[in-house]
Amino acid sequence: MLRRKARRAPQAGTAAGGADPLDAAQEDRVRAVLALGGVPHADLSDGVQQVRLKLLERAAGGREAPRDVSAWAAVVASNLAMDWHRARRRQERLGERLAVLWREAGDEDGAEARATSLAVAQGLGELPAAQRQVVVLRFYADLPVRAIAEELGIPEGTVKSRLHTAVRLLRARLHEGEVV
Repeated sequence: MLRRKARRAPQAGTAAGGADPLDAAQEDRVRAVLALGGVPHADLSDGVQQVRLKLLERAAGGREAPRDVSAWAAVVASNLAMDWHRARRRQERLGERLAVLWREAGDEDGAEARATSLAVAQGLGELPAAQRQVVVLRFYADLPVRAIAEELGIPEGTVKSRLHTAVRLLRARLHEGEVV
């Protein structure tokens, strides 16, 4: 029982006093979890800051402090490590797609591929900013609808609606210009 109170005591001052929500031992544990999760050494400090931020957001939202801050921070760090790997895989897939498109542009159909790319870029430029933003995040950054909604702070249904409308407009413009 004394141990649990000792862990909670720093949290009470954190919300009101603005003290660091993680002590040195907790920070070391977060770094260790991130490192074991495969996060590069250069990104460990950012991971620790994200854990701090999540703890501060929790306190600012009026939610009760975790019973064991160290265990909670380790779980959050583990989730951050998984997110880091997912983002890296997304970037790799995007790079692979771009490489394939680049190779295709060098083939016999290169002129046609470049014309299509130019028409798509012009069509994107003509879209309203909100629609263009979701199209770029979905098809170029390869983010799922849920991640786009979280990133933009809008409902998933709004993301889907904007995507549907934008794709319909792009398709119509490409057909009008006889590109496809």
